[in-house]
Amino acid sequence: MNTPRHRSVLLAVAGTALTLSLTACQSDGDSTSKSSAAPAATVASSTASAQPASDKDTSASEGTGSTGSARSTGAKGSTGSTGSAGTSGSTGEQASASAPVCTAGDVTITAATQDGPPYTHIVLTAKNTSRHFCRLTGFPHIQFLESHKQDVPAVAKSKPATPVVLAAGAPAYALVKLSDGGVDEDNEPVSAFSVTLEGDSTVIAVTAPGSDGIAVDPAKALTGYWTPELRNGADDF
Repeated sequence: MNTPRHRSVLLAVAGTALTLSLTACQSDGDSTSKSSAAPAATVASSTASAQPASDKDTSASEGTGSTGSARSTGAKGSTGSTGSAGTSGSTGEQASASAPVCTAGDVTITAATQDGPPYTHIVLTAKNTSRHFCRLTGFPHIQFLESHKQDVPAVAKSKPATPVVLAAGAPAYALVKLSDGGVDEDNEPVSAFSVTLEGDSTVIAVTAPGSDGIAVDPAKALTGYWTPELRNGADDF
């Protein structure tokens, strides 16, 4: 039989049980909310840690760029190549200056008239027919006639300022005066004459230009020095 006291006891027990149950539920809810918040914090931390990595990548790429620019800036090879080109040029000049003296075997000499009649001058051309550089020194030593064994005098003002160095196949020239072109001169016909080079006693026979040869006054004949090209003034005599 349930008495009022017994009912009070039962109600008290039931109330305690309900309180415990609610407390347990609240405790579960707090733990659930805490556990769901944890992944969000982890993601934020990962994002924060990823940011410096991005910064490192940027600085690394910038470092690479600076290295590349340093390489392009440090392209000293082009400057060096310019220097080497200058060296090679000076070496070539030194090699030309030290070239051996041209001999009769190195050149072929031909003669041609200059200007029109009266033909008072001829031009000698010495072409380097060898396969190497050679220096053509001085002037051609010319003898027009067997009766005149003296070499034709040279004109000092025609001497070039620098040595005449001929590459393979290159020519040099010498202007030669035959006479003054006067009718009263003591001219003699010449169909061929001899030329020797300085430093070589070999006689080179040169055919005179024209079908009738040339008229030479031995007293008026003059020769210029060998030059790479004929020059106005220096070669006018």
